[in-house]
Amino acid sequence: MHQICDRYVDDYAAADPVAATTYGISGYDDQLTDYSPAGHAARAAIAARALADIEAAEPADDGERAAKAVFTERLGLQLEIHEAGLDLAVLNVIESPVQEVRMVFDYMATDTAEDWATIAARMARVPEALAGLRASLLAAADAGRVSALRQVGKVAEQAETWAGLKDDDGFFETLVAGAKDVDDKLRAELGQAAHAAQEAYAEFAGFLRAELAPLAPVKDAVGAEVYRLWSRLFTGATFDLDEAYAWGWAEFTRIETEMREVAGRIKPGATLAEAAAALDADPKYVVRGRAEFQAWMQNLSDNALKSLRGKHFDISDRVMALECKIAPPGGTVGAYYTGPSEDFSRPGRMWWSLPQGRDEFTTWREVSTVYHEGAPGHHLQIATAVDQSESLNKYQRLLAFTSGHAEGWALYSERLMEDLGFLADDGELFGMLSEQLFRAARVIVDIGMHLELEIPAGTGFHEGERWTPELGLEFMLTRTVTDSAHVHDEIDRYLGWPGQAPSYKLGERLWLTAREEARERQGDAFDIKQFHTRALALGGMGLDTLREMLAALD
Repeated sequence: MHQICDRYVDDYAAADPVAATTYGISGYDDQLTDYSPAGHAARAAIAARALADIEAAEPADDGERAAKAVFTERLGLQLEIHEAGLDLAVLNVIESPVQEVRMVFDYMATDTAEDWATIAARMARVPEALAGLRASLLAAADAGRVSALRQVGKVAEQAETWAGLKDDDGFFETLVAGAKDVDDKLRAELGQAAHAAQEAYAEFAGFLRAELAPLAPVKDAVGAEVYRLWSRLFTGATFDLDEAYAWGWAEFTRIETEMREVAGRIKPGATLAEAAAALDADPKYVVRGRAEFQAWMQNLSDNALKSLRGKHFDISDRVMALECKIAPPGGTVGAYYTGPSEDFSRPGRMWWSLPQGRDEFTTWREVSTVYHEGAPGHHLQIATAVDQSESLNKYQRLLAFTSGHAEGWALYSERLMEDLGFLADDGELFGMLSEQLFRAARVIVDIGMHLELEIPAGTGFHEGERWTPELGLEFMLTRTVTDSAHVHDEIDRYLGWPGQAPSYKLGERLWLTAREEARERQGDAFDIKQFHTRALALGGMGLDTLREMLAALD
């Protein structure tokens, strides 16, 4: 069973070099993925063969039974997405091939001349990769599947930024300008590759505007059928979407009430917005300069890892390394995590994409974000799984995470840090609650916009109307205290990435429920540190599978 999973990872890495680098699998760093229809078909064939092999195999023990359950659920859904023709059409502002081709260079080593030669070889393939993507988008369009006009236009803007058509020199030329200790021949190759890559992105932006945009629907909502399929991919569970929508409203109201109590302590009688404004004006929460903000991130992250180790979590030496970095310009505003390589030669990294032109940052909102992306959130979760080579196969360690599992854990971790005493400051507590409120709003707005649901009575917001992107933006701007630049990017993200945004809160709900069920079953014998250790050692999976495995941990 484990051999089948390992073989699949090896085959998949060869067929998707971008994913290989992303997941830290060596051997393909000079290549790019074939995003053409033939490339998609080849990867689907690899998945179908592996799925047939594992379905025919009999598990020898509990570990193999778990491996089979995880693998079967994930690959089965991956093939459903392919058979529905959705993979060829993927184009959005947050996670699609356009971003993957650019972002893969963030993962690559730049220490030696050999590293830069590898970068030059991969960069020279950017035109071919984007040509393949163009072919897939046109093939999908022929079948009637085109991303909404909003996504096409916004992605064109991103491509233009990376091509150097905006205010800066472009991503690729900026990257190679930093090459050190390379000879003239290699420097020339890097320059040629960077120029070709930026020309390819410029041409791709032109293709999006001139050819794909006229075919793109203006309507953003994908409808219930497509939404359910994407929701299953992101969560690994089948949700009653009406129940999830109603629960999102209840959770939003609960958190809003809790925030009002904290707001009153920050500034007596203050609304949520007034409390946020008071915190923004407080010098103790202000960091000036991007380098200073990066240093703030790193210091907070390092202290969290040191404080959690031993007392609250078992953390290996390899997992203690976490780098905090500022992301290159052009992406959506916010923080994200990239995992370590399989051998930990590349550490886990927390990236922050900052608004262009801003040089002053408030930290009260972001303390819990560092815990979410770092420890005990994504880094502890994902790096711990990568470190389980003695008990998990490659697929479980590297490829099996779902958004529901990963983001659910990271959101659970934010609240856990309050429980553990790390958010005693009311400003930082208010920041954590603002993120919780924001994630509850995501459940409402994402499901509401894509299914065009009615806004219920008693909510105090356009009651009886049906959700539109404009109402979604208004709701996020007026009913949350999230930074406005972030909110505008978020609406674009939800509309292009259906089903992903609710996975945070829905995943957190499962983690909280599983913990309390374990506490009830075990009584006085319940040990939360042991619960977390055993849960994280399971690796990634869908939420339905996770529910079953956590219930069997006793």
